[in-house]
Amino acid sequence: MSTLEVVPLTGRIGAEIRGVRLGPDLNGAVAAEIHAAWLKYKVVFFRDQDHLDDHAQEGLAWIFGGEAAAHPTVPAADGTEFVYEVDSELGPASYWHTDLTWSDTLPRGSILRAVVIPPCGGDTLWANTVTAYYDLPPRLRGIANRCFAVHSNGSGRSQSPRAEHDNDRQRAFWESYQSTVFETRHPLVHVHPESGELCLLLGRFAKRIIGIPADRSARLKAIFQSYITRPENMIRWRWAVGDVAVWDNRATQHYAVYDYGDARRTMRRVSMDGEPAIGLDGRRAWTTRRDALQPRRDALQPRRDERRSRASAARARR
Repeated sequence: MSTLEVVPLTGRIGAEIRGVRLGPDLNGAVAAEIHAAWLKYKVVFFRDQDHLDDHAQEGLAWIFGGEAAAHPTVPAADGTEFVYEVDSELGPASYWHTDLTWSDTLPRGSILRAVVIPPCGGDTLWANTVTAYYDLPPRLRGIANRCFAVHSNGSGRSQSPRAEHDNDRQRAFWESYQSTVFETRHPLVHVHPESGELCLLLGRFAKRIIGIPADRSARLKAIFQSYITRPENMIRWRWAVGDVAVWDNRATQHYAVYDYGDARRTMRRVSMDGEPAIGLDGRRAWTTRRDALQPRRDALQPRRDERRSRASAARARR
């Protein structure tokens, strides 16, 4: 029997879920409680999940109403279908961002598992983009409601603190990451497809607000972003090996803190499928530039169909 306990960690974002052993055999009623807590708190944390391996992690997406999805440009880690390796040797993601906003589909969420943790440091921050939107003064909120922004992965090399320590592995990773350059137009405010909440959609990959001169666009972006990253909207998680964090990518931004020097930090991430963001006027996000991606997606489709069949059969058994 589950002894599930949901413990809120701040007043606006984050909860630890205790008494649960994550896995494909999780009871359907318990999974529903986890899903509801995830939607409410935006990011949920599970300690002591050392039993999980890559394959089991790939199978957790159903708990959150989705399916595992491949990264649009970077190949999956060896021996896996959907695991994206987050390794400090490739440069930490030390900037505020929502995952893959440069793609035409906004992922539902991400599942992150701690494999190697530094002796100290290496925390991750998350911010609530829903409360940030409602904190905006009415005039700023009205401006945001009407705006679209261009998001892209084609802005050049990573601004990693370790950029000066380039090696062949790091160069190969960034060449793969930008092997297809995307430009996607997202509403600055989108309607959350499950909760109906309104969320700001910005972060590192947002390059400019459409229809506004560059200098004013940069100022507006900075103002909106400052509401997202106010301390009141944030939570900071101190990792231990075996921890799992799952965040709602549609309602959060996150930041990996680089404060651990030359120590190693290795995480395994599985993203979940999603859909285009929809603005208040009903317009969907759309991609204006995407090169040579379709063959890769076509190649993955048979495996995705097979996984859908297995997942449907498993849910039916429950």
